[in-house]
Amino acid sequence: MLREDLRNIAIIAHVDHGKTTLVDEMLKQGGAFRENQNVAERVMDSNDIERERGITILAKNTSCIYNGVKINIIDTPGHADFGGEVERVLKMVDGVVLLVDAAEGCMPQTRFVLQKAIEMEHKIIVVVNKIDRPDARLDEIGDEVLELLLDLDAGDEQIESPVLFCSGRSGTASISQYEEGTDLKPLFETVLSHIKPPEGDENAPLQMLVSCIDYNDYVGRIGIGRIERGTVKLNQQVTVGDFHESKKPFNSKIGTLSQVEGLNKTAVKEAKAGDIVWISGIESLTIGDTVCDANNYEPVMFPKISEPTVEMTFSVNDSPFAGREGKFVTTRQIRDRLFRETLRDVSLRVSETENTDSFKVAGRGEMHLSVLIENMRREGYELGVSTPRVLMREIDGVNCEPVERLAIDVPESSVGAVMEKLGPRKAELLSMNPQGSRMRMDFLIPSRGLFGYKSEFLTDTRGEGVMSSVFDSYQPFKGEIPRRNTGSLVSFENGEAITYGLYNAQERGSLFIGAGVPVYEGMIVGSSPKAEDLVVNVCKKKHLTNTRASGSDDALRLVPPKRLSLEDSLEFIADDEMLEVTPVSIRMRKRVLDNQLRAKQRSKHGV
Repeated sequence: MLREDLRNIAIIAHVDHGKTTLVDEMLKQGGAFRENQNVAERVMDSNDIERERGITILAKNTSCIYNGVKINIIDTPGHADFGGEVERVLKMVDGVVLLVDAAEGCMPQTRFVLQKAIEMEHKIIVVVNKIDRPDARLDEIGDEVLELLLDLDAGDEQIESPVLFCSGRSGTASISQYEEGTDLKPLFETVLSHIKPPEGDENAPLQMLVSCIDYNDYVGRIGIGRIERGTVKLNQQVTVGDFHESKKPFNSKIGTLSQVEGLNKTAVKEAKAGDIVWISGIESLTIGDTVCDANNYEPVMFPKISEPTVEMTFSVNDSPFAGREGKFVTTRQIRDRLFRETLRDVSLRVSETENTDSFKVAGRGEMHLSVLIENMRREGYELGVSTPRVLMREIDGVNCEPVERLAIDVPESSVGAVMEKLGPRKAELLSMNPQGSRMRMDFLIPSRGLFGYKSEFLTDTRGEGVMSSVFDSYQPFKGEIPRRNTGSLVSFENGEAITYGLYNAQERGSLFIGAGVPVYEGMIVGSSPKAEDLVVNVCKKKHLTNTRASGSDDALRLVPPKRLSLEDSLEFIADDEMLEVTPVSIRMRKRVLDNQLRAKQRSKHGV
């Protein structure tokens, strides 16, 4: 049975190719808002961090109506670190809208999400977005997408996917690149004609796969998923289990049932096969579970989510300033928060360590884990974080490490600097293609090789370079890679940074703090151009005498300090350093704070 009144689609693309902006216009033209309603830009990015960074982190479900047909739209993340979200939600849809930037073309994440869609045999609509960009390459983009489809072994029907030309910001779409559209009707019409309606017998026993989990303090866990067959009703008795039989099936009852209409959830009494619904009332519901009819238990196969590749150690903050700025500082509070996150984020792994005060947290990449840290500090948590490290894997007796496909787009004048820096990081050049005055380069590089490279890359390309990467495969260990070639300026004593002390310290390197900032022994206050660490006394005051020297008492001029963000700090810290994260501050510090003890350890190891 086909639901002709319904279509389920996901919008997939590389980060910053305009998915969320296009969804805005689809909602406006699909009647989701009143004509006089004041709507925020990128309305689907509801999370504070999403709005600040301009990226989508969580996949979100919305819907609009076109010609009497309800179109469920799922806006997916574009960043590779949140690929776990994309893999799950593709199970809820029957087709995808693949968005490709008219200037940047196919990027690593485009390849990743498209491969998942092809594996699930989804219908594809190719949308070339941002056609109003002055550097748009409309003639070449279609060929690039076709090459990518062939490269990924797409089926004949997928290779012949329709291509549309859009401007998400203007809300226009056209079938021809030579004609400018007036609205998004061509896109809506293509969705209705090309994406097949959901199939499923509404009279058969219930079968619903849970693809996402939300949490609410009032109703507990909320399962979001698509009904594969049958009908779900409020207060219905159900049996819940999973395909991989990791837990015993159990009986429960549907407490609340709702569907998304536009941007709002609407409570309903029943929903049929093909609908995407939100259910609650099932205590230990998790991603990958199947909700079945109580008398007919038959779980749905769930795709295996890719494993994490990067790990950090989260621990209780034990610095001299511990407990001053945070609300939640104990082991129990940090543990509960981390394990609660695993309920929502299927790509995250949290495990206990021998030390009761620390936990190993593994994720898809540095950004994946940094977003978790940022969320925790905004909620009032205080913790210590180690340097990121890759997760090795033994394959056929060989020690292997994760390798990423890196795409770099830089001005031609920066190519030499980029190649010079990527050489020692064990990068392997795959291709180089000129694009006007810029050069597009593709590499295979160990995940370790990317740690700490982003800030160097922006400096080398004067901020004009674009780089992005996605996990490619596990390959044999490539050898040692130097993490960084600079040292740290380390505080000599506890106290407050004084202008006189900072003035003397800035001659040794670049500072991260200004005057009046509280510091403690072992805290990192700057970077040294030399490879070894330097201990500096930023709390030093000028020795006062009763003699005034002409001109020497003029105001001391300090170079403005370099302020590091959370990601910058994670990139900077070395293996013997860690990050102190509180709701107010981000401080870098040595693991061993005592300067004399650290010096003894170095001499003991012959460093």
